[in-house]
Amino acid sequence: MRERIQQVLEIEMQAHAITDDAAREAERLPIQAEQEAMAVLEKSRAATQEEARQMITEANAETDTLRILDQTKESAKRTDALAMSNFDRAVAYVISRVVGRE
Repeated sequence: MRERIQQVLEIEMQAHAITDDAAREAERLPIQAEQEAMAVLEKSRAATQEEARQMITEANAETDTLRILDQTKESAKRTDALAMSNFDRAVAYVISRVVGRE
């Protein structure tokens, strides 16, 4: 009889231990789930910020490229105008020399 009581007490202790473990696990799971969700959100946020940074960098590079292209076009126009001015002067010089020799 004493043995049976001892076995029942041991089984009760094991049941309490199992119940306590299950309660601790039940408390831990929501916290772990929240931490994992926060980690996923943070990772997603970081990826989104990196993508936005790259888009801004590309947009800035495109803007810089367009600005440089505009500057180059303006420089080419000034060079063409100067060349035409010099060409006109050169033609006038050559004509005056040819006319002067005849």
